[in-house]
Amino acid sequence: MLSQLCAAAVIGVDAIRIDVETNLDSGLPAFIVVGLPDSAIKESRERVMTALKNSGFSIPPKKITVNLAPADVRKEGTAFDLSLAIGILASCGIVPSEDLGDTLILGELALDGSLRRIIGALPMAAMAARLGMKRMILPKENASEAAVAAAACGSVLQVFGVSSLSETVDLLTGQNPIAPTQISVSEIFSDAPNYTIDFSDIKGQNDAKKAMEIAAAGSHNIIMIGPPGSGKTMLSKALPSILPPMVFEEALETTKIYSVAGHLPTGKALLTQRPFRNPHHTTSSVALIGGGTMAKPGEVSLAHNGVLFLDELPEFSRISLEVLRQPLEDREVTVSRAALTTKYPAGFMLVAAMNPSPAGALKDEHGNLTATPQQIQRYLSRISGPLLDRIDIHIDVPKVNYEDLISRAKGESSAAIRERVLQAREIQQKRFMAYKNQHIFSNAQMTSRMIREFCRLDADSETRLLDSMRRLNLSARAHDRILKVSRTIADLNGAADIQFRHLVQAIQYRSLDREFWNY
Repeated sequence: MLSQLCAAAVIGVDAIRIDVETNLDSGLPAFIVVGLPDSAIKESRERVMTALKNSGFSIPPKKITVNLAPADVRKEGTAFDLSLAIGILASCGIVPSEDLGDTLILGELALDGSLRRIIGALPMAAMAARLGMKRMILPKENASEAAVAAAACGSVLQVFGVSSLSETVDLLTGQNPIAPTQISVSEIFSDAPNYTIDFSDIKGQNDAKKAMEIAAAGSHNIIMIGPPGSGKTMLSKALPSILPPMVFEEALETTKIYSVAGHLPTGKALLTQRPFRNPHHTTSSVALIGGGTMAKPGEVSLAHNGVLFLDELPEFSRISLEVLRQPLEDREVTVSRAALTTKYPAGFMLVAAMNPSPAGALKDEHGNLTATPQQIQRYLSRISGPLLDRIDIHIDVPKVNYEDLISRAKGESSAAIRERVLQAREIQQKRFMAYKNQHIFSNAQMTSRMIREFCRLDADSETRLLDSMRRLNLSARAHDRILKVSRTIADLNGAADIQFRHLVQAIQYRSLDREFWNY
């Protein structure tokens, strides 16, 4: 007897429908899975048959053939276990097969028939909702994230979380109906974000704080150069506290990536706080950018709609740093392999930190260089010019004064700074209303055409910018970055046009375009 039901496979951060065709026929007992299954699916034969037996189901000794269609798409993972088991039971007549065409069934089976959590439930649910399916059955641990996708699409999809194979059969046969999982998006967003560091906790560094405010207001990439202990890491960790809160669409995009990567915290239906990723400098280029044998999102994608913090930037390998160039420019990662090409979102803010010298501080207590000019230049040259061009703001973070360190005075809070950032972002949203379909929401995302339209300068400012470009030997990309930062500074000041003082301030944020001894 032949039965057919629906499962799903994840490709990139999206899912596609997989038809599971199961046929029981006379012949020597066998269990064959075809349709480009990976080793995890091939091994599922033992899991499925043992789980069926331990759940009290008797399967006749027949030849079982399962086809996963379309057959030219490679299927990976253990999420097919439950659909294989239900397919066999449907072919045996134990489960009615009439309504399975509108039901998406997923789950990993344990040997005792219980269900374990799967990865990629959210994009699979989004696919089911998009295709107009009526039911989705999956492990109880994944039910809330799948219900979020159903709620986002406003579809008729009902999500049922089950804990075992027996419970799934009871649901399909109507012996033990259970209520579909319901989720309240407003309740999820009602929880206040928890930030470990507030800007008021940071002593001194007023110039650096202002630069971080500008970066947050325009979603600009920023690099901080300063000696060890000057507060670069603390400033970076405080940055999410002044960023605008995530809207539902952003939260859904970010949660989808974490769901596919298997990093979504247990019991968490939706990520409502902007991610902050801080990979170690020994991180490989594959871990940073994504891909691998079993393609997964990398750190740049896990930081989507949030912050990617690279501490000790020159210590990262040259290959790892150079692979950042495409996502910084395109806001997505394209991973090409012989079998397929996968795209991952990578719209992050890059925050980098480095010492001005391989010895740490540039000069010692006597004012002497801590390393030779050649050593310092070699150290700085580990960061290529094209990568620096893609970083909008270069800021010096000097050693904190002792007086500031022992002062009991509280600095400006993150909440106060965030208010100014939100006002600047509101100006930008109105400005880019006509470009919403191009996903342009901040000044850092402006194209060349938009720069010409929104970043016009007067004659004096044009002359100053031209002189700075010649003196600092700036590239055309650096020219555009200066104009974008100038536009953000003007927005923070409530100015309709870029003024001369806004431009001068933006030019000063190109410190790595100067020689190190001019610090």
